[in-house]
Amino acid sequence: MKATATFTPTTWDEKPYGGLQKPARMTKASVEFLFKGQLEGHAHTEFVMFYRMYDEKDLHAASASYVGMTRFEGTLNGKSGGFVFEEHGSFEGGAARSSSTILSGSGTGALKAIKGTATGVSTQNSSEFTLEYTL
Repeated sequence: MKATATFTPTTWDEKPYGGLQKPARMTKASVEFLFKGQLEGHAHTEFVMFYRMYDEKDLHAASASYVGMTRFEGTLNGKSGGFVFEEHGSFEGGAARSSSTILSGSGTGALKAIKGTATGVSTQNSSEFTLEYTL
C-alpha cells in the first residue's frame, strides 16, 4: 500500500557539537513535525547532522548529511497508532532528500504489524513524504 503526506516542522532545536571548525560543522537537532494527508499526526525526530559546508548567513546554501530516528503517532489511511522509522538523508542545493525504513516491532495500535519504507523531499517552500507499507 502507499500513502502520501506533507510535513511541516513545528519546533526545531539544533545545537553544534564535536568541535569542528568552519566551514564544517556537526549538530544534534530535536525536531517536531506535523503530518497532513493520508499520514496524519505528529512526529518527534532526533537528528545528527554533518555539514560539509555551513554558512550562518545563508542556511539554504549548506551541504550536509544526516541520520535520524523518528517516532510517529497518528493515523495512516484512517488507522490509529504509531511507529518508529530510521532516516538517512542529505541536504544539497536547498533541498533535503531522505529515505527511511520502519523499524521492526515498533508499530502500535492498528499499525502494530506495519513494515515499510519511505522517501521524503523538503525545500523551503514545500515538503512531501511517501510511504510504501504493509500491515
